[in-house]
Amino acid sequence: MTAKKKQHSGGNHLHQQILEVFQKHPNQHFNYKQVAKRLRVGKASKKKMIEHILKEFVAEDVLMEDRPGKYTMVHTGNSNQALIGKVDMTQSGSAYVEVEGLPDDIYVDENNLGTALHGDIVEMNIIKVKRNGKPIGEVQKVIERAQTDFVGKIEKSLKYAFLVPDSKRMPVDIFIPLSKLKGAQNGEKAIVKMLKWDEGDDSPEGEVIKVLGPEGENETEMHAILAEYHLPSEFPKHIEEEAQQIDVSIKESEVKKRKDLRKVTTFTIDPDDAKDFDDALSIQKLENGNWEIGVHIADVSHYLKEGSQLDAEAFDRATSVYLVDRVVPMLPEVLSNFACSLRPNEDKYTFSALFELDENAQVKSQWFGRTVIHSDHRFTYDQAQELIEGADGKLADEVRLLDGLAKQLRAARFKKGSIDFHSLEVKFKLDDKGEPLGVFIKEQKDANKLIEEFMLLANKKVAEFIGKGKKGMAKPFVYRVHDNPDPEKLQTFSTFIRKFGYRIDTTSPKGISQSLNRLMADITGKGEEQLISTLAIRTMAKAEYSTDNVGHYGLAFPFYTHFTSPIRRYPDVMVHRLLQHYLDGGKAVNQEELEEKCKHSSEREKLATDAERDSIKFMQVKFMQGKEGEVFGGVISGVSDFGFFVELEESKCEGLVRMKSLTDDFYHFDPDNYAIEGKRTGKIFRMGDEVTIRVLKADLSRKQLDFELLNDFDI
Repeated sequence: MTAKKKQHSGGNHLHQQILEVFQKHPNQHFNYKQVAKRLRVGKASKKKMIEHILKEFVAEDVLMEDRPGKYTMVHTGNSNQALIGKVDMTQSGSAYVEVEGLPDDIYVDENNLGTALHGDIVEMNIIKVKRNGKPIGEVQKVIERAQTDFVGKIEKSLKYAFLVPDSKRMPVDIFIPLSKLKGAQNGEKAIVKMLKWDEGDDSPEGEVIKVLGPEGENETEMHAILAEYHLPSEFPKHIEEEAQQIDVSIKESEVKKRKDLRKVTTFTIDPDDAKDFDDALSIQKLENGNWEIGVHIADVSHYLKEGSQLDAEAFDRATSVYLVDRVVPMLPEVLSNFACSLRPNEDKYTFSALFELDENAQVKSQWFGRTVIHSDHRFTYDQAQELIEGADGKLADEVRLLDGLAKQLRAARFKKGSIDFHSLEVKFKLDDKGEPLGVFIKEQKDANKLIEEFMLLANKKVAEFIGKGKKGMAKPFVYRVHDNPDPEKLQTFSTFIRKFGYRIDTTSPKGISQSLNRLMADITGKGEEQLISTLAIRTMAKAEYSTDNVGHYGLAFPFYTHFTSPIRRYPDVMVHRLLQHYLDGGKAVNQEELEEKCKHSSEREKLATDAERDSIKFMQVKFMQGKEGEVFGGVISGVSDFGFFVELEESKCEGLVRMKSLTDDFYHFDPDNYAIEGKRTGKIFRMGDEVTIRVLKADLSRKQLDFELLNDFDI
């Protein structure tokens, strides 16, 4: 230690106090103002002194300034302090470890990972800090495995076998003794449990626990996708049995506890193939000339009792999973498709939100509580749309009146800053065996928007009712939150769209939302519409569940929750229970426990979304099989350091043009401009550019399409 450092640690009291702040919080970052606040320093002169001392500590390698004005402790390779973090594996075999409190993830080379795998909780040290302040680390040991079951293809030889994992984040194959194959044959898909991975061994050892079937078959691949994301494919026998024992009859004793709305005109509007009708609308004119609109939601919590095995199973699943050719429900069929489904001409228990609306769609009063309803009719979206467009039919006046109110609600929502993103939902036409026949775009028409607006209204008003609380005392609740966009992403996006002649206001949240809506209107029908809309969505934060209400930025709602789909989302079940609990005068629930449930629900939602995306990729590749060598037009939909993705115009299937296949120049990746650029020619390939490609390969095992870029003279 230098004499100067000895002086700091002993003689200079302020130096020592500042150092103690960082020593107590070695993984956190502070600027000089935050240090001053912790030391209760108010004088400007002393704050200036703190700023000077922080720079001294940086010069002495005691602290590092890894971003302007932000300081943290320097962790050296011989430091005794071990860090605990979560591994985020890359496809190249290296990884980043996320350590709570550190602003940057720690890079770990594949040679320094030991036996750590994606998602594992590990103990590690920082061995080096790069000149830009980015840390490099080494894993010391695995504390907790994220998973031990892996999905992949069996490769069998005469003396042993391996599982080649499907996941691109699993860098090693799993060795399987022939005695532990459980009948799996070469080339079949299987699930393997990792039994051990000893230090010094090249591969972990495992055993087959389930054979899924031949690679490439729909059943095999869909079950493989579910297993890859640790999602169930069926209900355990004891859960099915418990569900079958539930009394689903309508009891007069229960009806007396509820508001009876069975004589009020009520109907459902759902997709053609829907079986779980979890919402219905009712309408009746009041004596004062206003309208009472009812949003009625299946009362799942009446049947799903807290503490039951069935409830534990639903919580664990947290969501229904919508794969390209099937739905894996959150609840057994006896509940999802029968007891809870608001089928026509049947009495049903519901949890309702009743709103008194005037002719301008202004909410004059509201009521929340348990009800019993009787749906008079079941519309498909197409049938409701025909009525909206003027066709005659049952309940045509009621449907058209609701449509008029919904359009006013929608206009008011956008006026207040809700963002109207343009996005396409691609669907496959499948035959009886699940084979793809074609692709179509699911169109959002007025009938879809009608239902959407009243569901949004109910979700918003329920959240407001609890969130505002009496005398400003809000009780813990489940919110669907959507944070403000990332400023850096937004600035990059703003710079990019100027190339097309568009601008957005990034000076305030309201300015952003208003200018984004103008942008969405300006690009409608233009060639760059899908590109700019996609990039705009990518600048946004991800919506999630939380007890910490930060509002919903995309909808411009200060309070928002999920109340309207308890058949397929567990957070909605939690919301129903909490709402009834607070309506009954119940005390505040434990917020920490509720937050853990929110976190679990958000994580399961992401897994379900990723599984759905993988199932679509699989079907895209299957649809393109047999089309190798054919030529298609498309649009560059993504750019990376290994090439660019092209979305085909007609089928919307997406494939990769690899960087190494572009032999006319040496290309480099320009992330700020969503482009790759030729070093010698200056040729640029940018997101949104129209290109022509030839299909090279449709690789079903990797769920990947490989394309070859064609020049004009190649066509």
